[in-house]
Amino acid sequence: MTLTEERSAPVVNEARRAMIVSQLRTSGVNEPWVLGAMAAVAREDYVAADWKQAAYIDRAVPAATGGFLAAPLFYGRALSEAAPGPKDKVVLVGDAQGYFAALLRGLVGSLETVGLADAAAGSANLEGCTLLVIDGAVEALPETLLASVPEGCRIVTGEVLRGVTRLAVGRKTAGVVSLLPVGEMGIPVLPEFAAPKRWSF
Repeated sequence: MTLTEERSAPVVNEARRAMIVSQLRTSGVNEPWVLGAMAAVAREDYVAADWKQAAYIDRAVPAATGGFLAAPLFYGRALSEAAPGPKDKVVLVGDAQGYFAALLRGLVGSLETVGLADAAAGSANLEGCTLLVIDGAVEALPETLLASVPEGCRIVTGEVLRGVTRLAVGRKTAGVVSLLPVGEMGIPVLPEFAAPKRWSF
């Protein structure tokens, strides 16, 4: 660790504590295991280099590997709603080396990741999946992807409705995937899951 890194580490750690106290707890995220996971994972390691000092602000920031990292509240609420456990086989639609993957790895028995393009094309392998998590907001989930979701699988995702992003949860029951909104919040929109264009006359 360089001298600069040593000097900045206490500032970053304090920012992580502030995130838990002022963003998560004040928004109703109080489960010890969620707070513990988010305290243990260094969010600054997953943002673009020139955004490290702003890694814990309460909005989306550029990710190190491209795209955006959602605000901390999205991840806290998503974990809380998903309630992942050691018996879960989780499939994350997102970056295998990203922040959400790091949060989930310490909580579940099995974690697989699938890229956004592959998931949007319906080529994700969801066999045996008990929890499907999408790192971002979607306008529409492709029928090919929905068809491959196993019966009873839980789903946690961001969704876009009339330009407003919100966290949504659901489950596949009797062959149908239903999502219910649990709270509006800023979530990066995933262009790979844009709604199909409709002709108008």
